[in-house]
Amino acid sequence: MKVHHRRRKCLHCKQLFIPDPHNRYHQRFCSEPQCQKARKAANQRAWASRPANRDYWQGDKEVERVRQWRRAHPGYWKRGRQRTSNALQVVSCPQPAVAQPVKPDLAEGALQVVSTMQPLLVVGLISLVTGSTLQADIVATHRRLVARGQEILGMVPGTLRENHDAKTTPGPGALAPTPAPV
Repeated sequence: MKVHHRRRKCLHCKQLFIPDPHNRYHQRFCSEPQCQKARKAANQRAWASRPANRDYWQGDKEVERVRQWRRAHPGYWKRGRQRTSNALQVVSCPQPAVAQPVKPDLAEGALQVVSTMQPLLVVGLISLVTGSTLQADIVATHRRLVARGQEILGMVPGTLRENHDAKTTPGPGALAPTPAPV
């Protein structure tokens, strides 16, 4: 008995393939990972477009079902994380402190360098200060903080630093004014 393998064209990549013998009558996608993703997406779209399935996960009944499941499984979404009290000490590598001379031309841009090099730190700090993890709140606060920093460093004309330097001398820990070139 001769086995006849009829090749088919994949609906995604358009390459010819031999269907699996168990599914040869209805297999329309080849076994490549990209094509399987496309198959899954097409099946999901077809399922969701049927009138009986349009409101499948919606409504008060579903909300109550999810609430009951969450009550029965407290902390489910937190199980994957490992909590250690000294996580920062494990991750950070000790580095010797080496005194380096401060270059006047870098003094004003140093804060910007730290800010751009540590975006995760900045976002985390802003979320702690504001008490919000919403992106809109973090962005608005970030903009206000950057504007305030520009005022302090005198990067915007007629700002806090120019006015402040004219009236007082900087206190301990404050950024001293840059001396004028001679």
